[in-house]
Amino acid sequence: MSLSDLDVAKKAAGKAGEIIRHYSKNRSELNIELKGRHDLVTKADVESEKAIIASIKQHRPNDRILGEESHDGSALTSDRTWIIDPIDGTTNFAHGFPVFCVSIALYENRKPLVGLVYEINSNELFYAEAGKGAYLNDKPMQVSTIDKADESLIGTGFPYRDLSLLDDYLKLFRVFMKETHGVRRPGSASYDLACVAAGRLDGFYEYGLAPWDVGAGAFIIQEAGGTVTDWKGGDNWLEGKRIVSGNLVISEYVLKRIQEFISEEYWV
Repeated sequence: MSLSDLDVAKKAAGKAGEIIRHYSKNRSELNIELKGRHDLVTKADVESEKAIIASIKQHRPNDRILGEESHDGSALTSDRTWIIDPIDGTTNFAHGFPVFCVSIALYENRKPLVGLVYEINSNELFYAEAGKGAYLNDKPMQVSTIDKADESLIGTGFPYRDLSLLDDYLKLFRVFMKETHGVRRPGSASYDLACVAAGRLDGFYEYGLAPWDVGAGAFIIQEAGGTVTDWKGGDNWLEGKRIVSGNLVISEYVLKRIQEFISEEYWV
């Protein structure tokens, strides 16, 4: 019996999860390397991505794959493309900090069909299919209904490749600390986005992100009734490296503050 696209994603995530859990218990085998000043890669990243690709290719041999550790720098096309991050939160994983996820999304004609975020330590599976809503461990979920900034909880991340906006970013961080219930930074963008979809965070913003960081989580937010934009308020969030998300009210609030405190030249 042929598997659905969602089941293909779930099966692949499960295989990656087995590998990641093994290395979590056998940390001496990680072989941590640097791709950049703050950009880590481990043996677990490489092996889990290979496992995801092999599992997907077993069921969808003709589909294209865009993976963090194996991509060739090419952009997303109209072809059926799986966008995968074998461990989103590698720095957390390498240090034993328990927030890291497998992220898998399927796009066709540049539109999302399936999104899945699997947080390994909590064994939480966030997923969505186009037009079918969003789920956490098979239970429906929706974004929060908080409509006041001073009652909201915001998520963010601090980019490790591009630090050009760091000063303004910290000023913005200070504003959100004053105007909301607080700001959280778990260290995994896909998990942050999944938490927005589940209503745990009311909004999220970050820059310096790649398609494999946001491809699944942002789509899950949309299916959970939330909004996702770039820093201009447009829809170039998948490849534009800037993202704002949340329920409608809080995402608009976050976007407004970004545009107030960060120069327009840095919105793209």
